[in-house]
Amino acid sequence: MKTNLATPKALGYYFPAEFAPQDALWLSWPHKEESWPGKIHTIFDPYAEFILQVASHQRVCINVADAAMQSFAETKIKNSAYAQTLSDFASRWARITFYHHPTNDAWCRDHGPAFLLHKTEAKKAIVDWGYNAWGGKYPPFDLDDVIPTKIGEKLGLPVFNPGIVMEGGSVEFNGRGTLMTTTACLLNENRNPHLNQAQIEEYLHNYYGVDHILWLGDGIIGDDTDGHIDDITRFVNEDTVLTVVEENKNDENYEILQENLKLLHQMRLENGKQLNVVELPMPKPVIYEDQILPASYANFYISNETVIVPTFADLKNDDRALDIIQQCFPTRRVVGINSVDLIWGLGSFHCLSQQEPSIIL
Repeated sequence: MKTNLATPKALGYYFPAEFAPQDALWLSWPHKEESWPGKIHTIFDPYAEFILQVASHQRVCINVADAAMQSFAETKIKNSAYAQTLSDFASRWARITFYHHPTNDAWCRDHGPAFLLHKTEAKKAIVDWGYNAWGGKYPPFDLDDVIPTKIGEKLGLPVFNPGIVMEGGSVEFNGRGTLMTTTACLLNENRNPHLNQAQIEEYLHNYYGVDHILWLGDGIIGDDTDGHIDDITRFVNEDTVLTVVEENKNDENYEILQENLKLLHQMRLENGKQLNVVELPMPKPVIYEDQILPASYANFYISNETVIVPTFADLKNDDRALDIIQQCFPTRRVVGINSVDLIWGLGSFHCLSQQEPSIIL
């Protein structure tokens, strides 16, 4: 069911914060070997733990191509190391649902549906932004591009089509009207070269239902998305962000992240209030086959009861990062899952996931 008669904002819809109550976690099962060349077989254990951690308390919906891929996925989850430790596996398994929606790749944060809620009515909707695999870097992407509409049709939800390229990992929300993003990504000519900053802001206002937009600069080294915000700065409540900083002044990320930190301290929210800024360390550089990978503790996923955080076998910083994140989420259980193999795909748990919010009136 498609609608182009009015924008979501005009109709009363908005995009909730990730820390708001959720109905489900949406994923697209990893199957593209070129995304983890020579390593895809190593990612299924941490991926299965991610699924089962969240399935302890909320639904997990997984896009697969067909029955054969579903069977493969079921086997990998059931036989995973984490599954073997669970006494309540059956109840977690009951919360996992597969949908036969073929995809090109696994990055559901960017190709998945942007779920909206209505401010005064018990209604949901979906925004189906255009998707071009981060500026046409990794064709084909035709299957990924239609995933939001396929999910909308399956769930019987209205689907809005703005007609421009946008990725979920490029935007961050406080749920009260403020959206944060980066100029490096949204103003990149490989996304929407026909639009200027003011025009892009108009789309953000109208299709995410926000009132206030904050701009950071560049993303971290190794990020092939051209600077997604979910690797650098995340809202943890309505007025607080966690932001990564590099402590080694000789590291390429040092100046980039210092500049973003400076901008954050100057920013004001939709209500005029200054942001609370909590600093999060960067892990030591993760390098594989001479490539610096975009390893960041900021790429965590917030579920109803847990925060799933990528860790990187960094004895100095992994525990520090988990402790800082735990302090920001006192009512949730913070879980670190080794992401050294996952990050070879140039993303981690937040990049792989998309949340479906709960209707709360």
